[in-house]
Amino acid sequence: MSVGTLLVVAVALLAGLGGGAVLGRALGRRPAPASVERVVPANEPGPTLADLLLRVFRSSEAGLAVLTEAGEVVLHNPQAVELGVVRGGVADPRARTACRQVVARPPDGSPVEVDLSPLERRGREPSAVLGQVRGLGDGFAVVEATDSSDAVRLEATRRDFVANVSHELKTPVGAVGLLAEAVLDAADDPAEVRRFAERILKESTRLGALVTELIALSRLTGAERLPELSAVDVDELVDEALARSRLSAESAGIEISVDRPSGLEVDGDRTLLITALSNLLENAIAYSPREASVSVSRRRVDDTVEIAVTDRGIGIAPQHQARVFERFFRVDPARSRATGGTGLGLAIVKHVLANHGGHVRLWSSPGTGSTFTMCLPARALDPAVAGAVPMAYNPDPGGRA
Repeated sequence: MSVGTLLVVAVALLAGLGGGAVLGRALGRRPAPASVERVVPANEPGPTLADLLLRVFRSSEAGLAVLTEAGEVVLHNPQAVELGVVRGGVADPRARTACRQVVARPPDGSPVEVDLSPLERRGREPSAVLGQVRGLGDGFAVVEATDSSDAVRLEATRRDFVANVSHELKTPVGAVGLLAEAVLDAADDPAEVRRFAERILKESTRLGALVTELIALSRLTGAERLPELSAVDVDELVDEALARSRLSAESAGIEISVDRPSGLEVDGDRTLLITALSNLLENAIAYSPREASVSVSRRRVDDTVEIAVTDRGIGIAPQHQARVFERFFRVDPARSRATGGTGLGLAIVKHVLANHGGHVRLWSSPGTGSTFTMCLPARALDPAVAGAVPMAYNPDPGGRA
């Protein structure tokens, strides 16, 4: 029996004490006079045990409601209304049906489980509510409902993730198999063998990148403990990320401009932060037209260090901006596959920053470009050098002239 149900049973036994005779009247009985030992001195007023139990009942996170065999609501707490178990003083029909079943059968202590999820969405109501109905004897039953929306969403996310991973792995693996067969068929043609071998190399590189990013994402979102955070120089962080992205930028004919050194520091894991910033740079390069430019800027705003990556590329439509940080979501799947993207880069950025107590912000306009901004808590500065740190010299890194 759950804590919530035990609480309701206690309330049912003591509701007649201290002037709260709701169940007593419902049973057609007068509350038996009784004295309840107080936890405060006898000469001082204080709540009775029944009062305290009713307070806990009302403040419970679970939706609790006591119903008669006919389905009438005798007692309920605010959470029962919030979860839709009770509306306008009337119990949900599914709860009433379950109560009749529980009261009608011999008492064995086992609950009846019932799905009390809203039949249609109404504002901020949860999407999944599960209830248990237990008999209290004498023609009464208690409904205990909990909001299971998070668990349902988590399970749906897990299923989608497994399906997406399977699909993403299947594509390069299948391509490598077909290309290997093509190499065997073209064994007497060196030019064709070379062409197919280059494509095999490209697909295997993509497969390796996907596996590497899946492992990184698993560590960031799993139970594995992250490395201890230490002081990270933001200027060194930017320099290292630029070095990693230099080859991609040169191949695409993209010029990367950087603002002046900032002297800023953050507390973090250097490797993870470099990975996050590199992912933003690679994303900006991949979605910029040839000979375009990408800029990197850094600044401190109050207690936050912001590192912004701005491109002059195709931009992101408003309806897609809320989803770009989802795993495997691609605004343009064909373009992403052509550039070797895994669909995990921005998801990794999001989780890296979340694990550092920060977040990533997006500004974008279709046909104009995008700005992704890493926001991290600033490391406390020594007062002697604080005046040398450039403050918000660019109030809108996503703005355009």
